[in-house]
Amino acid sequence: MAQKSSWSSRLVPTGWRRPLLSVLLVVFVAGGIYSGHLFYTTVKNFVAHAQLSMPALTNLEQGRAGNGSLPDVAQERVNILVLGVDKRAREQGPSRTDTMIVLTIDPQGKTAGMLSIPRDLWVSVPGYSERRINEAHFVGELDDYPGGGPALAKKTVQYTLAIPIHYYVRVNFEGFEKLVDAIGGITIDVREAIYDEEYPDGNYGYVTVDIPAGVQHMDGKTSLQYARVRHGGSDFARAARQQEVIKAIRDKVLSLGIPLTRIPEILRIVEGSVQTDLNLNEMYALAKVAREIPAQNIRSAVIDASMTTPQLTPNGADVLIPDRARIREVVNELFGGPTPTTASGLSEKELVAQEAARIEVQNGTLTPGLAKRTAEHLKGLGYFVVSFSNADRTDYALSVIMDYSGKSNTVNLLAKRFDIAPQNIRRCTDIQSEVDVRLVLGQDYASSAL
Repeated sequence: MAQKSSWSSRLVPTGWRRPLLSVLLVVFVAGGIYSGHLFYTTVKNFVAHAQLSMPALTNLEQGRAGNGSLPDVAQERVNILVLGVDKRAREQGPSRTDTMIVLTIDPQGKTAGMLSIPRDLWVSVPGYSERRINEAHFVGELDDYPGGGPALAKKTVQYTLAIPIHYYVRVNFEGFEKLVDAIGGITIDVREAIYDEEYPDGNYGYVTVDIPAGVQHMDGKTSLQYARVRHGGSDFARAARQQEVIKAIRDKVLSLGIPLTRIPEILRIVEGSVQTDLNLNEMYALAKVAREIPAQNIRSAVIDASMTTPQLTPNGADVLIPDRARIREVVNELFGGPTPTTASGLSEKELVAQEAARIEVQNGTLTPGLAKRTAEHLKGLGYFVVSFSNADRTDYALSVIMDYSGKSNTVNLLAKRFDIAPQNIRRCTDIQSEVDVRLVLGQDYASSAL
């Protein structure tokens, strides 16, 4: 792709009650040059000797509901949503995500990748209206969505990118600061001076951030400021700086070796700052896979200006409208393209979830409420219906499917469910559309639905 050279990534350390394991895993995948033997041995010994008396993983299953069949992380591709939230440990209530990254690991192909998602991306949040993607976590927390904010964030990203999201890791920035301080700070060669008089101070006020150009040793607070500062720049510039921070953490961890004797200390320092629905066995399996991935097989990208269009909403909000064709091209490169599903034995719900096709239902008859009732029925079956409305006319004798994206499983399943003949399935993949599939209900369905 012509834009490949402009791609960058952003990532934050991850984990939960045993966060060092996940932190080292992510650092390894991000940098790709961590000593495999040291990493694998450290993780193996840690898992083997972990004290079972440590605080229980009380919310381990939270957010796993609705994933369908989870992969065997040692054998199948796994996608993990990394969430960075701007929330202090003492704060209560829901929070938005400041950072969203999808990490993918393919144990068969020995590849890994990361995709950063800008927080202002304008998408449909399943079950809610269109809004910024970073609001999905907030809404999920606010409305007590099953699995909370992480579960709704996972579902939103899955539907946006049309890939399954199997797990999540959430970290707050206070935990990030503590981690960097725990390893003695990091060193970064700042290419361009940073100056921002309106950096949030965490107490609803502002502080001035002044980071000169040149080699700088940063503590946790300064490194977080360097990664997060936005005034005078963009989310895309922040992504590049966050990538620098992760590489610096990796380098520092490499230089320290992180002896096993320090693990309990680091666990206590960041306890409560991170959360995941990965269990310990899955973390261990992922660590083993990461050891086998060569540096040249690790790729990263960010949904940047070449894949979005700035726009002002009617409410005056600055958002980024996704170019779905361009994003799909990047997703296919990083995540291996569409997952083959024919003859797989998967259920209808699992097949639909894999493609996450955005569906619009239209009523092409005079039967009142037909589109709404059908949309609700399809949602109950696991289909991602983003809207319903009246069609361009009310005299459709036969139902019609318009396929804008080539998501054949969804199209075929809808055709079978609504008894739509092949000649009434119209391929429109050369037309840009906000939805992947449009289902226009005709009198044939209206008569049977009465």
